Amino acid sequence: MSPEKSTEGGHNADRETSEAEELRLEAAAETAGGQLPPPAAAVGTTIKPAPDAAPGVLERIVTGSGLVSVLAVLMALVVGGVLIALTDEDTTAAAGYLFNRPGDFFAAAWDAAAGAYYSLFQGSIVNVEAESFTRAIYPLTQTLTTATPLICAGLGVALAFRAGLFNIGAQGQIIIGAALAGWVGFTWQLPMALHLLLVIVAGLLGGAIWGGIAGLLKARTGAHEVIVTIMLNYVAIQLVAYLLTTPGFQREGSNNPISPQLNESAMFPKLLGDSFRLHWGFVLAIAATVFVWWLLNRSTVGFELRAVGANPDAARNAGISTTKGYVVVMLIAGALSGLAGVSQVSGTERVLTADVAASFGFDAITVALLGRSTPWGTFAAGLLFGAFRAGGVAMQTNTGTSIDIVLVVQSLIVLFIAAPPLVRSLFRIPPPGAFRTTRKSAEAAGGAA
Repeated sequence: MSPEKSTEGGHNADRETSEAEELRLEAAAETAGGQLPPPAAAVGTTIKPAPDAAPGVLERIVTGSGLVSVLAVLMALVVGGVLIALTDEDTTAAAGYLFNRPGDFFAAAWDAAAGAYYSLFQGSIVNVEAESFTRAIYPLTQTLTTATPLICAGLGVALAFRAGLFNIGAQGQIIIGAALAGWVGFTWQLPMALHLLLVIVAGLLGGAIWGGIAGLLKARTGAHEVIVTIMLNYVAIQLVAYLLTTPGFQREGSNNPISPQLNESAMFPKLLGDSFRLHWGFVLAIAATVFVWWLLNRSTVGFELRAVGANPDAARNAGISTTKGYVVVMLIAGALSGLAGVSQVSGTERVLTADVAASFGFDAITVALLGRSTPWGTFAAGLLFGAFRAGGVAMQTNTGTSIDIVLVVQSLIVLFIAAPPLVRSLFRIPPPGAFRTTRKSAEAAGGAA
């Protein structure tokens, strides 16, 4: 066959292929209602899929971790209510004739649980039976006062969590911060504004030093921060107990381990007047929450800390110093816990004792977990645990329910928070991204059809 005929045959084949392609496109246009597919599809060019649409508000609420936290709290309250009912005398008495009169048993169980939680509400939010407005809102101010150190220390724990560190040493950081702030408060004689400012700075510095020790050991030697911070807790407890027996810290004329009262110029002013214990330390807790939010979401340092927490190797390859990140985050976390110590010694207790930190440092771990290590989530969790602490006393006084039930509820919250698949399965909550996966499957099925 001559080259001319071969070329002519090739052109004929191309024309036949082009005509067949045009017929296919026309048929597809008729099927699609007259809309031709994009030219790129006709010539076989790869089309990049459109990016996934941002999840809507409802989807974020339904599949987000916030809903899981709320449901975990509700489940803990339900289980706590069952325990309250089972330990109530009237309920156990009615259980003796459960099958004869089951209504008595369930009525007694409901009265026991509802009465205990109602007293918890009255002791932590508002006393609807109070004779004056001051007495009615007094429980709320007690909740805010108790929540102040929980929020500050919880922010310190949460910030370390975001950087991939388990800061179990908030208790010791609170104690050292309170000790240094208290010493400045009852030793120095200065004008009020300056004195209070130096007390705050001393507390921040004390907590930062104690947290920075753990961060430095982690960065330089690889020492596990959990072990180091736990050991530092014991050192702080014993150190302050010893200092309170020395002339520089112990109150003159007293054999008890208690410091002199802080000077008036070193104390936080009352936020709502002398009728309430709420002080300006709560305002500092709000400011600390805003600071941590800004640090994590709007600053370069926060971005580096989150990168180190997400993947240290990738952060290191990107030029971010992980050793520097460990030291910086523990310094800031310790300072936040030290601020909790300041709020205790300069706002609530106004003296330094060996029990100044109570169990706030350990409760702060639960607060950070419940708040999902986010600033405002930690703030809300601190308020909730402050309500538990403030209302637990009223619950025990009014109903005889042991205050230990509050600890049980807190422990159950941690249990449910630590097992989000359990909560999701019980309430049939779809996992994050489930809606987008369903939409993609539907779109793929529609495209195939």
